[in-house]
Amino acid sequence: MARSMRVTLRQLELFIEVAKIGHLTQVAKEFGLSQSAVSMSLKELENILGCRLFERVQKRLVLNEKGRAFFNEVEPLIYRLKDIEQEFMSQENKGQLIIGASTTIADYILPHIVCEYMERYPEVRLQLRIGNTAEITQKVESGAVDIGYIEGKIDSTLTQMAPIGRDELVVITADKELAKKREHFIDTLLNRKWILREEGSGTKSEFIKRLGKFAGDLNIYLELRHTEAIKNVLKEVPGSLSCVSHIAVKKELEEGSLFRLDIKGFDFGREFFAIHHKNKYQSELFKKFTLFARSKFASILGEAYA
Repeated sequence: MARSMRVTLRQLELFIEVAKIGHLTQVAKEFGLSQSAVSMSLKELENILGCRLFERVQKRLVLNEKGRAFFNEVEPLIYRLKDIEQEFMSQENKGQLIIGASTTIADYILPHIVCEYMERYPEVRLQLRIGNTAEITQKVESGAVDIGYIEGKIDSTLTQMAPIGRDELVVITADKELAKKREHFIDTLLNRKWILREEGSGTKSEFIKRLGKFAGDLNIYLELRHTEAIKNVLKEVPGSLSCVSHIAVKKELEEGSLFRLDIKGFDFGREFFAIHHKNKYQSELFKKFTLFARSKFASILGEAYA
């Protein structure tokens, strides 16, 4: 006779949240339970397994070696169960996806894609979460978003990543006289006032990486969260420079309100990537939207990505 499973899904959910947060009170509040109910659930789980999973360290509950091993086995299963539940509550073109996008992509590419998809499939709801590349990666790793679109490669063991289009970073200024010079060398521009994106931005990290040995000499005058703000500041600070995505300043370059500087010997090409959690259950809706988005990225960026 088959033995029934004694561990409950609720016990596993509470275990995972306590393992991540470390405080019973906060987890109890999130689940609408009392602190004693959460504590009792964890004790029952430990009794069933026959071992302790946590140690108390400075008012926090921290996983011990048994707890870490159990967490690594259980967390992907819970993650997948939640995705399967969502899948079977919806149909192929009915349901909800939460999409994360780093700032440049969210401002200049993804809104068109999201709107067109929902117009085609009125019963689909797409929610957009915006942040810099580091923030979107964290949201994908934690399961807060189903799929993320970011600028540049990341180092994450929890995600799978695929290129979806090629972008180009350009050095820009509002200084017409500076722009008249046909060719520039990066080392002669480093001491000027640079207006860049904030820490965690894929655009900034890619630019700093390309500077290599020159990065330490870069005069960062101001860091801002949005490219639109950078464009406005460039017009106010004489002789200032920035490095942004070409798609973000295409209109201004055509109008002549901003100018591109040609930097000798520097390739500022980069790729955009789609990322999702490596344990993500890929529903039909997930697959359909990702294929649709890949096609639209290729169309917008002029790249033939299969």
